[in-house]
Amino acid sequence: MAAKDTYAIIAVGGKQYRVREGERLLVDRVAVDEGKTFQPDILLLGGDGEPKLGDKLKGQVTAKVAAHVLGKKVIVGKHKRRTGYRRRNGHRSRLTQIEIQSIGKKAATKSTAKKSTTTTKTEEE
Repeated sequence: MAAKDTYAIIAVGGKQYRVREGERLLVDRVAVDEGKTFQPDILLLGGDGEPKLGDKLKGQVTAKVAAHVLGKKVIVGKHKRRTGYRRRNGHRSRLTQIEIQSIGKKAATKSTAKKSTTTTKTEEE
């Protein structure tokens, strides 16, 4: 587990977020199934002394998709006076709730899948 003051700035869906381990946040819809993990782009890793920048940080933050949800309903109304022009439109943003599972070098080792070496025995008769 990373230190409590360790944080990362990640980019998801064209937006940047400052996150800590264990946090949950709503981001634009991510094309990952619920319950699966993914590794967002890392822009900065800080908190332990000097902040680190660069491509060498790839895969050091692991996030789990908690749920796909709909945002709050937003209603947009247009009106022009004296013309009878009225329009009412609305939408609900499609969002994904993610949970930051780990930050730091341990994230890269956790996310790598263990290779299972199962051998099948064939019996010759």
